Amino acid sequence: MLTQIRPAIVMIVLFTLLTGLAYPLAITGIAQLAFHDAANGSLIERKGVIVGSRLIGQSFVADNYFHGRPSATSAPDPNDASKTIDAPYNAANSGGSNLGPTSQKLVERVNAAIEAEFAAGRIDVVAADAVTTSASGLDPHISPQYALAQAAAVAAARKLPESRVRALVESRIEQRAAGFIGEPRVNVLELNLALDELH
Repeated sequence: MLTQIRPAIVMIVLFTLLTGLAYPLAITGIAQLAFHDAANGSLIERKGVIVGSRLIGQSFVADNYFHGRPSATSAPDPNDASKTIDAPYNAANSGGSNLGPTSQKLVERVNAAIEAEFAAGRIDVVAADAVTTSASGLDPHISPQYALAQAAAVAAARKLPESRVRALVESRIEQRAAGFIGEPRVNVLELNLALDELH
């Protein structure tokens, strides 16, 4: 019996060391060498302080900043653990609303968001990403159309020429990867940081 147990124990120890220790350490080392920024969360640092990540959106609500797309993430209600509350860009609870195109709740939410956008007077054309959430609820990007639609309001709030703000947006547009993957987009955090540097 010992002759059968000994090889099994040796194999368990060997594969634990290989797959549980050596392989993860090797992959971590390769990632740190080849993709250091991405392996560490694509963090954005300003004056020695980490202000966010290129990969996770943030909620901007002030008139003098560009706004990101809505987020459907939530968090436990501190007053009642059996319920949830809205928590935009909550990276601990990534997820979409799971509402389909025939959902009346989705239609009502989008219509309310469109009315709110027009009522706020920030934009005159509503881009789809201005009123719909992303699948993860963490999308840090908006379309160039949505960013440019906000340029006049942001310029007015900051008392800057609109042409200067529009030029900033256009300079921050990221093109399709490899020329055909994805859509052109603007990272909202990076755009707002560049906007702060205009003053």
